[in-house]
Amino acid sequence: MKRKFKYGKIALVVFITVLIWVWADLAQDDTFTVPHATLSLAKSIAPSLWVSFDEEPLVSIEEIVLKGPASRIAEQERKLKEGEMLEFNLDPVQEKMDRPDNYTLTLLAFLQKNKRIRQRGLMVVSCKPEMISVKVVKLVEKPLKVRCIDEYGITIKAAIVDPPQVQMFVPEDWEGERLTADVRLTPREIAYARSAAIDGTPQIELAPRQIRRARTIVKIKMPPEEEKLRGYNIPSATIGFVFSPVLQGKYRVELLNPQDMAVVRIKATAAAESGYKNQPFQILLYILDDDEKQEGVSRKVVYNLPEEFVRKDEIRLNQQPATARFKLIPAAGGPPPVGL
Repeated sequence: MKRKFKYGKIALVVFITVLIWVWADLAQDDTFTVPHATLSLAKSIAPSLWVSFDEEPLVSIEEIVLKGPASRIAEQERKLKEGEMLEFNLDPVQEKMDRPDNYTLTLLAFLQKNKRIRQRGLMVVSCKPEMISVKVVKLVEKPLKVRCIDEYGITIKAAIVDPPQVQMFVPEDWEGERLTADVRLTPREIAYARSAAIDGTPQIELAPRQIRRARTIVKIKMPPEEEKLRGYNIPSATIGFVFSPVLQGKYRVELLNPQDMAVVRIKATAAAESGYKNQPFQILLYILDDDEKQEGVSRKVVYNLPEEFVRKDEIRLNQQPATARFKLIPAAGGPPPVGL
């Protein structure tokens, strides 16, 4: 006599088994330390406010400790190993930090409210640092002169900009030359602007990596390139080392790649080329106080173009700025340092 399978009982046993496994996973909380995350600012900040973390656009979170079911922790760990970064955005309005002042953000409370973490079934139990400073500065609208610069930051005197001024929000204490917005042009854009006007968006730098762009787009036109500017190669360029008073006399500089600075390529008038060749140093390398703590340093050099010819747009650098690699040698172990 055949026995009938009792599918109902089998299904119940399977269901109970699954529940036991789910309960076991939920009951077995685990923790995981995220060694690095970032906190940046939301993009919806009012243009009349400058919000920063001590004048920085983002801040590093050294450590976040997450807690949750073992399976959720394992999933989060896998995502981080695959390259996902934990990034958080601060909205000053939501955090009631939308008035000019200096604030202190309690980071743990802020992270514990994060929807992304909570949706993953996790919670933040600790973090480093515990507090983060947030600075809110009021900006005022002022007219700014528009200046065109090349890829090296040198002013393009011949550029014709329409309109020549734009309205932008800037710190209230900005006056004089600070009231300038730049449009950076590539060599290709400069060449194109000689035949037809191009669009450009002026921008200012409130602080390093704190860029604000104007709402107005300007038209830029360049006159045909003047024949008077010719290409020159300056061989055997001399390098001057600019030391601070702290390091003056204590070290000499050993250049590791002098060949990269042996020749300087410029476009200039004959008079400007002659003036540049007659400079005591065609290239300057600044030596900073912290350099003595480093085994080797890399830094872009400064080309000592005569200012009188730069102002008249009669001399330009015609190459990428070189990067000097060097190390400092105690002066007692060699000849005295060369400095300015």
